[in-house]
Amino acid sequence: MHCSSDSKLVLGFPVGILSNGGRKTRAETRRYKEPCEISISSCRVGILCFFSQREDLQYEEIISHPKSSKHFKFWIPTKPSQQGDVTTRQENKCHLIHYLRLSHHLIVLNYLICTFDKLKSVSSEDIKITDAVFDGVEVRVFEPPAKGDESLKRSVVYIHGGGWALASARTSLYNNLCRIMAESLNAVVVSVEYRLVPEVCFPEQYHDALRATKHFLQPDVLAEYSVDPSRIAISGDSAGGNLAAAVCQQLSKDEDLTVRPKLQALIYPVLQAFDFNTPSYQQNMNMPVLPRYVMINYWIDYINGNYDLAHELLINNHTALNVGRALSFRARLNWTSLLPPSFKKNYKPVVQTTGTAAIVERLPALLDVRAVPLLADDATLARQPRTYVLTCENDVLRDDGAMYASRLERAGVPVTLDHFHDCFHGCMIFTVWPTDFSAGVQTRNSYIKWLDENL
Repeated sequence: MHCSSDSKLVLGFPVGILSNGGRKTRAETRRYKEPCEISISSCRVGILCFFSQREDLQYEEIISHPKSSKHFKFWIPTKPSQQGDVTTRQENKCHLIHYLRLSHHLIVLNYLICTFDKLKSVSSEDIKITDAVFDGVEVRVFEPPAKGDESLKRSVVYIHGGGWALASARTSLYNNLCRIMAESLNAVVVSVEYRLVPEVCFPEQYHDALRATKHFLQPDVLAEYSVDPSRIAISGDSAGGNLAAAVCQQLSKDEDLTVRPKLQALIYPVLQAFDFNTPSYQQNMNMPVLPRYVMINYWIDYINGNYDLAHELLINNHTALNVGRALSFRARLNWTSLLPPSFKKNYKPVVQTTGTAAIVERLPALLDVRAVPLLADDATLARQPRTYVLTCENDVLRDDGAMYASRLERAGVPVTLDHFHDCFHGCMIFTVWPTDFSAGVQTRNSYIKWLDENL
C-alpha cells in the first residue's frame, strides 16, 4: 500500500489484557483507545503494519500471567482483522504462548522478527563484514577497503535498539544502517550484539555493551582494525542510545583508559524512568510504534520488575514527594526548566504527594544511573564528549533526549539537538523496501552528516 504525501493512515494498537473478568476499568481503558490518525509523508507501508484494535472481536479464557499475581482475561480475536491481520495473529500467538507459560512472549516475538531477517556476514567489494567476539560479547564489524596512502580510519561503536529485548545487530535493518555508515564515513563500524531480555536483565545488557566497547578501545585492537584512537564515536538508537549514554558516562570515569570516545551520538534515546508524564509522554501516549504503556513494560522487563507495577509507574507513584530516595534526583529531571516552550506546550507536571516508596526499594535500578543516564550528576555530565541527540516529535521519548541535551549543554558540553517535527520513534532504520519511510532517510542522512563533519 502506498500513501501519498497528504494521506492519512489509520493505525491501531496491540491487543492486550484486561483484569476484573474483562470489565474495563478507567485505568485499563487507556490501552484501548480508538486508533489515531497520523500523517505519513511519501512512505510505503509494506510489512510494517500495526495491530488493529477493533470492538467487534470476540475474546475468551482467563489465564494467569507469569509476571503478575492477578488473573487476566486475555483477548484473543476470533474474527479476522481487516488491518494487519497476519501481524495481529502473530502478536496474539506470542502473548498466548507467554500466558500459557510455554515461553516468554518476547522470545517468541524476537524469533518472528529475527529468524527470517538475520543476514550472514557477507562481504562485498565495498565493505568487509565479519563476526567477532570482544571480551565474550558478539559483535559484527564493518570495514571499508583501504584507499591509497590512507593510514588510519575513524570508527563508530553502534548499539542497536529494541527495548533491550528485541532485534539484533544481524537483522537487515541494522546491517543496512551500519553498512551505509561504514561506506559514507569510510569508517570501521562495530555493531554490538548484546544479550536480551528475558535471557538476561539489567545490568547485563549494560555490561555487555561496556565490555565490548572497552575491548575495542584497547590500542592493540584499534591497531588491528587500523582505527585512529582519536576519532572514535559511540552511538545507538532507542534502548541502544540508553546503553551508549551509560557506557560513555562510565568510560569518562575510568582512569585506566588511554583511549576514550571523541563523540557520542544518541538517536531517540530512552534515558529515564523517573517521570512517565513528561509532555512527550502525555502527548504521544497512544502513538503507534511506541505507546506509553509499551515503554513502561519494556522498563519493567529490563529491570526484572512485575507487571502489577505498571499503573504505579504510569502515574509516577514511584517518585512521589514522600519517596525520599527520589527527592535528591528531582532537580535533575525537572522538565519545566529543561524543555523549550515548544515542547512544554500547555502540559502540567504530574507529581504525586504520597506514593509508594517500596517500588524503588524493590527496583533500585529505577534510580541507577547505569540504567537511567539522565539522572547522572553534573560532574559526570561535564566529562562527556561532544554530543549529538536526535529526537522526533511523535515519540514518547522526545523529552528524554531534549532534557539530556539541555543538561549536557549546561554542564559545558558541546551539544547538537537535531529535532524532527514530522518523524516518529524508530524511523531511522526504516529505509529499505518494503519499510522505506522518507522520515527514515531524512533522519539517517542528518545523523551521518553530523558524524562526517565532527568525527
